[in-house]
Amino acid sequence: MATHASAEKRHRQSLKRRTHNRSARAKVQTEVRKLTEVLEGKDTKKTEEQLRKAISSLMKAATKGVMRKRTAARKVGRLSAAVHRKQKA
Repeated sequence: MATHASAEKRHRQSLKRRTHNRSARAKVQTEVRKLTEVLEGKDTKKTEEQLRKAISSLMKAATKGVMRKRTAARKVGRLSAAVHRKQKA
């Protein structure tokens, strides 16, 4: 454990940030999972709506520093491509 006051504070801050980042990452994973579930169906309107939600949560996580912007952009691109592939088929 930390012994200096500043080190103790940094530890407290890191714990707070960790819980915040974990919840944000979990929200992203939930939205992406919901999108993959909706993709298996035929409802294109629902798919588009869920894609918007997933993109929103990914971009929000990237802006807040939970994940890197390039990672979020890559995931958005792959999800969008999957949705468009499904709609063409």
